[in-house]
Amino acid sequence: MDQSEFIIEVSLENKPAARDPVAETIKRDLIAKKGYNMVSNVRSGQYLRINIMAENENKAKEIVTKMCNDLRIFNPVTQNLTVLNVKKI
Repeated sequence: MDQSEFIIEVSLENKPAARDPVAETIKRDLIAKKGYNMVSNVRSGQYLRINIMAENENKAKEIVTKMCNDLRIFNPVTQNLTVLNVKKI
């Protein structure tokens, strides 16, 4: 079966209940050092952009999700994985 190349954009974000020291530092610096008192919350995460060959968009999304789970690219206990975009190139 023919395959096409897809770009998959994935967001890995800490779950709301998980401690997020990077975001805590950013928030503290925004308020204390820059005067952005209007900031009430910050959450940090990771962004991945993966090129993959697959039969279709759904299969590409399925492969990337499985890959992220199998290789423990993220921790499902403390992080959420969200596929943001699937684009055929």
